[in-house]
Amino acid sequence: MFQRFRQLFRHLVVYGLGDAAPSLVSFLLLRVYTSYLTTADYGVIALLLTVEGVTRILFRWGTDGAFMRLFYDCKTEQDQQRLTSTLVLFLSGINGVLLVIGFAATPLIGRYLFEGGMYDGLIRLVIFNTFLTTFQFVPNSLLRIREQSTQFAVLTSAKSIGTIVARLVMVVPLRMGVLGVVLADTVVTVAFTIIMAKWVMPLLRPVFSRAVLREALQFGLPRVPHAIAHQVIAVSDRYLMAAFLTLGQIGLYGVGSSFGQALKMFLNGFEFAWAPFYFGAMDRPDAKQLYSRLGTYLFAAVVLLAAGLSAIATDLVRLMTTPEFHQASVVIPWTALGVVAQACYQVAALGLNIAKQTKYFPIATGVAAVVSIVANLILIPRFGMIGAAWANALSYTTLTLVVGWFAYRVYPIQYEWRRLGLITGSGAFAYAAALLLVPSLRSPLVGILIRGSIVVALYPLVLWISGFLEPPELRRLILIWRTTRRSTRVRVTASEPTEMGGEIVGDGSQTMEAETPGDFRPR
Repeated sequence: MFQRFRQLFRHLVVYGLGDAAPSLVSFLLLRVYTSYLTTADYGVIALLLTVEGVTRILFRWGTDGAFMRLFYDCKTEQDQQRLTSTLVLFLSGINGVLLVIGFAATPLIGRYLFEGGMYDGLIRLVIFNTFLTTFQFVPNSLLRIREQSTQFAVLTSAKSIGTIVARLVMVVPLRMGVLGVVLADTVVTVAFTIIMAKWVMPLLRPVFSRAVLREALQFGLPRVPHAIAHQVIAVSDRYLMAAFLTLGQIGLYGVGSSFGQALKMFLNGFEFAWAPFYFGAMDRPDAKQLYSRLGTYLFAAVVLLAAGLSAIATDLVRLMTTPEFHQASVVIPWTALGVVAQACYQVAALGLNIAKQTKYFPIATGVAAVVSIVANLILIPRFGMIGAAWANALSYTTLTLVVGWFAYRVYPIQYEWRRLGLITGSGAFAYAAALLLVPSLRSPLVGILIRGSIVVALYPLVLWISGFLEPPELRRLILIWRTTRRSTRVRVTASEPTEMGGEIVGDGSQTMEAETPGDFRPR
């Protein structure tokens, strides 16, 4: 089992670095952006993102999830070509119609979101950009299925860096404002749609299968209302804030949420590696035990990140933005809590995907969407943007609980509840200690270093004292520590090769490579 963890972790690191490095660069440029864009500009961007989120779901028809699941059932290259060609032809035709409808409906969307037509051109650009992006799930899924994580990371990094550079050019020297942001995204999407066609073309043939399309839609269509409800959870706060708050307040909330959503850099890396992993391991006799243990480890990592980010939130916003954005820090801990709930959802949802019981997704997300709308309607008028943050955390927690209940009915997994409780308590203790032990400091950088260090030190210490680690895990950690020390001594003091050190390193790498080929590739 430990070798499986290592394999998943290796792909997670590659995917995560591919997503995190460009995101980190973009994050470091936030102070530049906030110097050229106002809070109202950020409010416009936040509302345009809601248009992108809804149109992305409609353009995909749930076929992105269906493609990966059905690809594992393809036994020959002809089956793979039939699946890919059928879905690409279907999406090209039906989405062309939706694109025309979207352009025609733009004035209605503009009047609702912005009380006028001043941003209609931007709305159409967003819709067109999303239309093109739809087709990129095919090459992205192929790279993940084939475990080509390095190529995937290189492509996503290149796309992100290209977007950052284009935005900088259009926002800073050209001073194009929000138009520059949207136009930069569209230009980069066009370029990478052409580049990524390389991975799709070998699987495209003039074939179309109604049977394949029917099976794909049976799997994917239930995910459309699920995804729409999921989007309601994610963006209903923006829509409702447009009715109760100013664009400036919406912009503050958007900036604060972007800090909290930074945790999703890790979560995205996990998600890219997770689906191919659990689909590939679903036939193992110990699969459920494997999923349970990995769920514990994921939760431990995300809670540590959430506690650390929440502890440094105020100092981080002070460091990275201009003073007019400093109030955004209040929403970060609650957004981080919502991301923790999303991580739990990713683990809980695997049972429904493995059992092909996607019909339960719309019910679960529908319940969570209702909770989100009701909570936002109650909390935003009274508490403003912090009320929206509370509603966000509550709705994602509801989603996780409902999906987990359905998943347990069709694919029961015994999770490690005692250990999950210890993780929650340790994270809360470390976060509270970092806030209470450190006063407000003049230098935000010093505050980040001190509070962050407290969380990083206390969190594992409390877990250790509470008996979180089981004996096999302790033995494994001790072995890794001893191996590391031995390897360090060999590198520093030995002028001759040390056979034992070579055996340990050699055995580990050989075991890894021996298990890698073919295990999680389509059968």
